Amino acid sequence: QVQLVESGGGLVQAGGSLRLSCAASGGTFSSYAMGWFRQVPGKEREFVATITMSGGSTLYADSVKGRFTISRDNAKNTVYLKMNSLKPEDTAIYYCAARRVGVATLARGYNYWGQGTQVTVSS
Repeated sequence: QVQLVESGGGLVQAGGSLRLSCAASGGTFSSYAMGWFRQVPGKEREFVATITMSGGSTLYADSVKGRFTISRDNAKNTVYLKMNSLKPEDTAIYYCAARRVGVATLARGYNYWGQGTQVTVSS
């Protein structure tokens, strides 16, 4: 059983940056592909980015490509999401998720979820 805890959310002005962290425990972190998703009230959870077990390959949603960077440190059991050039439409609760095999862009493909961290971008 893997436990995930996100941190680093907050309020930022448009054009600013934030770095989210997700600390994992209770499992072999390097055995899981990791993903970031986001959700606003009344909408489905949306894929943001994913990274392979080794960190050698990443995939991004078109809406964040070139602005967000996903990375991981397997020695620290942590995955990160660096968010630059933030826009008001990036406002959401951001969740990290773990998946046993491969990467996926659908939320239902992930086995474990964190509790989420709020990101608010003001215009």
